[in-house]
Order: sequence, then structure tokens, then C-alpha cells
Amino acid sequence: MMKSYLIIFVSLSIILTSCQNEIKVACIGDSITKGGGKNKSSFYPVQLDSLLGDGYQVLNCGESGATMQRDGNKPYWHQKDLNNVFVYMPDIIVIMLGTNDSKTNNWNATSYERSYQSMIDTLNTMDTKPQIYLCFPPPAFSSAFSINGSTIQSGVIPIINRISKRNNLQIIDVYNGMTKMSDLFPDGIHPNEKGIKIMSEIIAKSIKN
Repeated sequence: MMKSYLIIFVSLSIILTSCQNEIKVACIGDSITKGGGKNKSSFYPVQLDSLLGDGYQVLNCGESGATMQRDGNKPYWHQKDLNNVFVYMPDIIVIMLGTNDSKTNNWNATSYERSYQSMIDTLNTMDTKPQIYLCFPPPAFSSAFSINGSTIQSGVIPIINRISKRNNLQIIDVYNGMTKMSDLFPDGIHPNEKGIKIMSEIIAKSIKN
């Protein structure tokens, strides 16, 4: 009997140690991160978890329609997902916000840059001192949902690039990795399953390197 208890105790200890040693990754973003439909296995954070493999645990903290700007029509700042990030205490954070900021009724370059920098400063207060990756969002191949592709290219991306240099943070270039893949974006904004897989591979490669 004692031997059985010992085996169970050792097994539980191994499992607990394994979980504690996993690198936690939090994916901050909008609907492109959150995903949609019934096939949750196709969502980018789930794909990323699979691509990173053993030793990683990925949490989907995406919120559809979210903006980086505090004064946008749906600020990420006001969503429960930001609190979830802090509860999760990740070692790595991947940020991909800017698509909804590009909308004409949202876009303000000064506000976007100020809010983005504030987000990084806020995330840096975490005890885990997470490694933060900044994603250039994918290109917009249509003006669906009032998304402005030109603003993403000439406004969002240069600001993210500037912030990455200012804070010495790594860029994950989803944008240029998908500029010739319009066929993978059925509505011009959201990638299909094949597009999500490619996007996830770009992100996983950057994290592993």
C-alpha cells in the first residue's frame, strides 16, 4: 500500500514540475487572434501551441474588434482579456493589435503610439518580466469592417517599428510574410485556416529563434 502511494506521489510531482517548467505564452490581439467558428483547433494561438511543441503553453487573449488605442471604439484596455494576461503570468507575450485602429473613426497616430507604449510599460510591471514580441498585423486586402489597409501600411507598421527600437523588442513581420496571399483572406481581413497556419508558423519561428 505504501509503495502505491509513493508511486502516485512521485508521478504527481513529475507532472507538477513539468507544468511549472513550461514556458507560458500569452497572445494579445483582436479577432485575428481570437479566431472564429466552431473549429477552435484552427485558431492561431492553438496552432502556435502545437507548433511550439512540448515545453510551451499558449493562452488565447484575443478580443474581437479590439483596438490598442485607449480612445478607440473598443479598447483592449477595457477587456477582461488584459486581466487574464496578468493572472496567467506569461513568460512571453505576443502583441498583434492595429487592424481595428486603422478604421477612419479610430485612427490617430499620436494616440496609437502613446497607447502602445503605455501597454508595453504596463506589461513590463509583471513579476515574470515577460519577453514581448510585437507583430506587424497582416495586410488588409479589402475595406471590409471599415479597415484601412493604407493606414496599416503607412501608419500602424512604422509606429510599431519605432516602438520596437525604442524598447529593444523583437518584431514579428506577419505583414510582409503574407502580402502575396490575398487568396487566403476570404473577406480581405481575416485569414482562412491555411492563412492562419502560415501566420502561426511565422510567429512560432520567431519565438523559437
